[in-house]
Amino acid sequence: MTNLMKITSLTALILLLNGCTNALDNIIPESKPRINETLEVVNYSSIKSIPDMATVGFEWEKVSDPRVVGYNFYRTELDKGSNELKLVKIIDNKYATHYVDKGLEPKTRYAYQISSITKDGMESRTTDAYVVQTLPRITPVEFIQAISNLPHSVKLIWRPHTDKRVGYYRIEKYNTLINEWILLKTLNDRLQVEYVDDNLDNNTSYKYRIKAFSFDDVEAAPSKTVIGKTKALPSNPVNIRISNSEPRKIAISWGASPSDDVVKYEIHRSTFSAFGYTKIKEVNANTFEYIDSTENSGKTYYYKIIAVDKDGLESTSDGIQGMSTSNELSKQNTNLAKTEQINIDSVSQKTNLL
Repeated sequence: MTNLMKITSLTALILLLNGCTNALDNIIPESKPRINETLEVVNYSSIKSIPDMATVGFEWEKVSDPRVVGYNFYRTELDKGSNELKLVKIIDNKYATHYVDKGLEPKTRYAYQISSITKDGMESRTTDAYVVQTLPRITPVEFIQAISNLPHSVKLIWRPHTDKRVGYYRIEKYNTLINEWILLKTLNDRLQVEYVDDNLDNNTSYKYRIKAFSFDDVEAAPSKTVIGKTKALPSNPVNIRISNSEPRKIAISWGASPSDDVVKYEIHRSTFSAFGYTKIKEVNANTFEYIDSTENSGKTYYYKIIAVDKDGLESTSDGIQGMSTSNELSKQNTNLAKTEQINIDSVSQKTNLL
């Protein structure tokens, strides 16, 4: 047990430089091992390590004692003030000389001790404490931009991460219903730096951020949050007028939509005000009238004049009523108008005679 507490001069120096001279003095095993003082101890000076963000790879010289069948790896986390050695790996092959400890925290110091083990569970004295620090996390994604004013979409672009340990990106979107960030998409390439979020509501803002991940799934801090807004629908045409007294036709006119990228207008017709509309005509953006010839005189129709922009977005409008008249009714109206005019003229002549 005394040897489990030993500290090498190199370890002591590392701890001294970090202001933790007593960090290893109180390290104790998780449970009391069964020590055989005669078993060969792993050569401390042969231990080498390569740290990554969440893993540490180890190499050592195998022992030549024929009673040894493998090795025990013990670990404690120094930066959390832990003083308990935990058995993290039993290597059941005496010829094994490499081990990778996984699931570690980035930029964190760990102390390791190794013992030789026999078939009946006896252990040698452990090595002195071997201290190693994992690497810091990957830096966040830089230069992220959300491109707005796209139809039903927001486009995200960002600068490729310069750290070649980056294995993939996760794009996150803020869900306003549950007030949480949710995973939107995983892109499995460091050089893939574009994503289009589509099928979105019109004229609506969305929040996004991106996280870079290493190949062993260690995440960087999130990027800054960006906001993208989808394109609004074009404005309706103005001053729509529909006739109600033309024989066997309905005349429709309108003013231009205030939206500046309208490319055409569509005329939709129905016999019901709320549904059943069918497109009967489309005209270019410089045309502002249409004559609908009807076979059924006196029948009521409803019309919608829809502005369509360069992206195919359509304005929304309510149906407006229109009605044609028969030729006979039109003649009666015309004769009535003539009679009224004659009466007016006759009265005017009598007034002049007086």
